[in-house]
Amino acid sequence: MGGYFGSYALVVVLFAIGAVVVAGALTVNRLLRPTRPTAEKLTTYECGIDPVGEGWAQSQVRYYVFTYLYVVFAVDAVFLFPWATVYAAPGFGMTTLVEMFLFLGFIALGILYAWRKRVLAWT
Repeated sequence: MGGYFGSYALVVVLFAIGAVVVAGALTVNRLLRPTRPTAEKLTTYECGIDPVGEGWAQSQVRYYVFTYLYVVFAVDAVFLFPWATVYAAPGFGMTTLVEMFLFLGFIALGILYAWRKRVLAWT
């Protein structure tokens, strides 16, 4: 079974073998483990301290905003590396330069918007 579809068949077979190995390991683990649940083992564990109150706690939205900004900069960095390699190729110079500055402009516009809305203030 060679050719184009033979490559896909090989990938499917390897995926199936991997799934069987993982399922087998989990099944053997479940069969061999000791099971002795007690009330103390089933309580919630919080860093060595007895659980107090509810499991619900609010957190500030600004932490999520900083996380999203980090993701934006990480994605920006991921796009900058391939751009740097294509920029050196002949015939792509000015086009890739304009596209990258357009991309960086959109990123800068988003950061400017967040700064104007005072989202980036830590206090």
